Amino acid sequence: MDNLGVVFLSEVVGTALLVLLGCGVVANVALTKNKGFGGGFLMVTIGWGLAVFVGVIVSYNSGAHLNPAVTLGLVASGATEFGSGVPVNVVSVLTYLAAEMIGAFLGAIVVWLAYKQHFDQEPEAANTLGVFSTGPAIRSYGWNLVTEIIGTFVLVFVVIAFGGGRQGESGGLAALGALPVALLVIVIGTSLGGPTGYAINPARDLGPRIAHFLLPIKGKGSSDWSYSWVPVVGPVIGGVLAGWASLVLLPILT
Repeated sequence: MDNLGVVFLSEVVGTALLVLLGCGVVANVALTKNKGFGGGFLMVTIGWGLAVFVGVIVSYNSGAHLNPAVTLGLVASGATEFGSGVPVNVVSVLTYLAAEMIGAFLGAIVVWLAYKQHFDQEPEAANTLGVFSTGPAIRSYGWNLVTEIIGTFVLVFVVIAFGGGRQGESGGLAALGALPVALLVIVIGTSLGGPTGYAINPARDLGPRIAHFLLPIKGKGSSDWSYSWVPVVGPVIGGVLAGWASLVLLPILT
């Protein structure tokens, strides 16, 4: 139980910082009154990669999942233990998932506080929503789902590969080290991020989307709940498929 408390706090802090800095770079680029306005997709992609770097650094105690797709992918890969020596069971999985969602929600709130005046003066509701959650360039739910599955598969499969196959006590993004995982997220964004904005993380999208719905943002418009299931279901499917694939494609040498 003591270890579960460490895991919970570690995942909350890591995911909160991930979302704060990731959504923060989107706010800087998308909100029209900012000095970074118009910085472009590459700036956003690099910012998100470095945001993951920070999240991994501060959540080493939990193995730095920071993402329900990573947690579920590790379960599917046959992991028996998570970070901090926590055995894989229903309670530990739910602890990771809850911490990731709470951390993402809190990180989004801090982004709103940092950019409060800019949100209040933003004329385009779509720009405001884009700070908090992803949306497709071309809305086609089936193909948007496929894109999220592919992107998340790459993320989780490489995480497992760096860990030497099925994960042990170091399972999670921390198994790669902070810099490699940052570069992995950047390459996923630059290669596969265009169609959907590459959520590749249910908590990263749903937590901030809930924050957008609840926060008193002037002229914020819809939270686009009709699309919200795609960046949740797609990454979950991609992560689980990566875990299963690792059992065949990433055998453990004995």
